[in-house]
Amino acid sequence: MAQGSGGGFGRRSLLQGAAAGSAALALPAVTGAASAAAAPALVHGGRPRASWGVQAGDVTASSGLVWVRSDRPARMVVQTAATESFRGARTWHGPLLGPGTDFTGVTALHGLPAGEQIHYRVLLADPDHPERAGEPVAGTFRTAPESRGRGGRQEGVRFLWSGDLAGQGWGINPELGGYRIYEDMRRRNPDFFLCSGDNIYADNPIQERVTLPDGRIWRNVTTEEKSKVAETLAEFRGAFRYNLLDENLRRFNAQVPTITQWDDHEVHNNWYPGQLLEDDRYRVKDVDVLSARALRAFSEYFPIRTLRPDARGRVYRVLRHGPLLDVFVLDMRRYRNANSPDRQTDDPQGILGAEQLRWLKRELSRSRAVWKVIASDMPLGLVVTDGPANFEAVAQGDPGAPLGRELQIAELLRHIKHQRITGTLWLTADVHYTSAQHYAPERAAFGDFEPFWEFVSGPLHAGGFPAVKLDGTFGPEQPFIKAPDRANVSPAESPQYFGEVDIDGGSGELTVRLRQEGGEVLFTKSLQPGRVGQ
Repeated sequence: MAQGSGGGFGRRSLLQGAAAGSAALALPAVTGAASAAAAPALVHGGRPRASWGVQAGDVTASSGLVWVRSDRPARMVVQTAATESFRGARTWHGPLLGPGTDFTGVTALHGLPAGEQIHYRVLLADPDHPERAGEPVAGTFRTAPESRGRGGRQEGVRFLWSGDLAGQGWGINPELGGYRIYEDMRRRNPDFFLCSGDNIYADNPIQERVTLPDGRIWRNVTTEEKSKVAETLAEFRGAFRYNLLDENLRRFNAQVPTITQWDDHEVHNNWYPGQLLEDDRYRVKDVDVLSARALRAFSEYFPIRTLRPDARGRVYRVLRHGPLLDVFVLDMRRYRNANSPDRQTDDPQGILGAEQLRWLKRELSRSRAVWKVIASDMPLGLVVTDGPANFEAVAQGDPGAPLGRELQIAELLRHIKHQRITGTLWLTADVHYTSAQHYAPERAAFGDFEPFWEFVSGPLHAGGFPAVKLDGTFGPEQPFIKAPDRANVSPAESPQYFGEVDIDGGSGELTVRLRQEGGEVLFTKSLQPGRVGQ
């Protein structure tokens, strides 16, 4: 069935091939009213279509996950090969896609060669007539390297990170080229992309027109589901589908595998478990009900190996990317305590929860990678508030000894020092600007830790916001920051940001570059492996 549907692929370059694969079934133009392509189309006749493109995620040296969405019930079939000709392709029979998962599905690939470019294509077959398969949609990804590459040299690693997409009502604007930062990132051809959360803004509706301060009109692509805050499962699903209307994102997904985490705006601004919303836009006030629906939609729309499509499992996990890199993905939402003044002197739950903290300490101790990237959906030393008296992140503005959620981070930093764990690096987004923070015990009220760096990037496509204050508990110093001077500056007025990490295969040197839309480098920092105090 799948083999017979796969002919007619010519040899193209990597970048052209991935772009063509994602654009082969382009969605119809949408400018004002809700798009018919944005909802499941239970039509009779015809062949299944994968108009939302393909994605790969959580790729390792020997495995990866491939995602697709159909426009009707279909059987998912994946073919993989070493070249775009798909000569000698291997066939993987995936799940039946239906309304229970919003017609999405993931197929797990195993036994892949390490350090190689994998070409894949997804076919959707009619469950009742398997010979009726839709046009294949192609993608590609690189598996993580082994200890040594060709010629005995260790292969290097390059990845990007950022977060915060479609926030504050700034949606897909065709007049500005849509989510054009994804095209900038695609051209960097990274091994993977780490998305630091806020993949959707479920609490930020998208309106057709927004007037900018200078009188210009911002025009959004709109859909029915994004015309209000998300409360039902269908509305959360629609929020994730909205972003896939953008052709830049679909091209990017077809070429670059993702490691995805979530944060507050997948549900509601600054949410925490047990919260009852005081927001007149919502009929459903129980955030636990909303977050369960949001997590289910999140698990349906991203390929994450620790989450099932029914949302069972967890977001936090470690991805091992060869001997040079382990990525520790945190979940600072699902296990946190309530936002508060955060001055308590004992706080075992904190922002991670006790179980996740134990997991993180254990996995960091087990890691043999040269670099251990801690993917944090919230910054450590930046004071992020929740109203006039409560705090949303870790820091609460008291520069003294650790209090509240800082106690958990202090325990973790102490563990890293005493276990002699080297090469830790924190990457985050959330605050809608870009900056670099260096933490050092000689500047800190709490000194039982080794120096480390934290880098912030974002937004991908949302409003820009002014910088927030630093908290002195862990001794941060900020050698670089770029932020607007007023709140909610649109993507038409302020550049969007992403970060890039390069690890040299020979020396193991890690270089971070903070970039803005268009690719311009704003700040560069190189770090040496195994060295403390840098």
